[in-house]
Amino acid sequence: MATVVFADLVGSTGIFERLGDETAGRFVTQLTTALSRSFEQHNGRVVKLLGDGLFVTFPQEGDAIDACVAIQKRLKDTPVYPGGTGKPVQMQMGVESGEVVEIEGDCYGDAVNSAARLADLAGADQILTTSRVRDALGPQQRGPLRSIGPMYLRGKSEATEVFRVQWQPERDVDATMMGASMFKPVAEAHLDLSANGQTLRLDPHGQPLSLGRAATASLSVNDSRVSRVHATVEWRGGHFILNDQSSFGTWVYVGGQAAPIVLRRTECYLVGSGVITLGCDREAEAAPRVEYSVTG
Repeated sequence: MATVVFADLVGSTGIFERLGDETAGRFVTQLTTALSRSFEQHNGRVVKLLGDGLFVTFPQEGDAIDACVAIQKRLKDTPVYPGGTGKPVQMQMGVESGEVVEIEGDCYGDAVNSAARLADLAGADQILTTSRVRDALGPQQRGPLRSIGPMYLRGKSEATEVFRVQWQPERDVDATMMGASMFKPVAEAHLDLSANGQTLRLDPHGQPLSLGRAATASLSVNDSRVSRVHATVEWRGGHFILNDQSSFGTWVYVGGQAAPIVLRRTECYLVGSGVITLGCDREAEAAPRVEYSVTG
């Protein structure tokens, strides 16, 4: 058994475009080296560097969470700017525990795959983990975890309950506990989707809807950041499920929650009401937005 962490640099492509390969490569190497030392100080073993990220294992779940929180706080309190300008460095992290097989210094297993998927799902400054890690933590470490509901991680046939580590106390008001409502199927409900003056309704057992740039999409959104078939929405198992199929990802903002659920070829349940942005986050210029509301 081991706990696995994937920690990825957000927006590394933009850093390389702005600074050039040589300068950006030197910066990323210095950053990952410094982060490696931080992980090692919390009993972590850096399995390998991943270009713009790290793959680390820990003997205990608590050490992994402590290490991730310490790094996020460090980057927040002492911002690091690529090339001395631009946006400060941000990391997205995934944490999972389980059986891990080590072969010639590398590690393999379901926990490794899940941690990588969680890191892909995480937004900037976020740490995502699962109920398996949560259940192994003590009460003090468990307290800041907030359920963002069950999600279908790529390669898994069953939903995994995902938790966000709320390491910034001042933002706790933005956290919404969605898990309870997500686990309860709703027999009578409908989903409204609105964009560019169009509104579509999906009822239980109705035909799936598609969002995309193609004129044949159920809800057509003409923007270069939107894939031809960007995402689909369907009723499955008593829930409305959004499935990202795009090149650049889908951002889901539930209710008043500031932090999005970021989908990259993955799924999430739609509950309550909120905003879906296609191909970018909602802060991007003229972000393609779809308003959604589940009622009933």
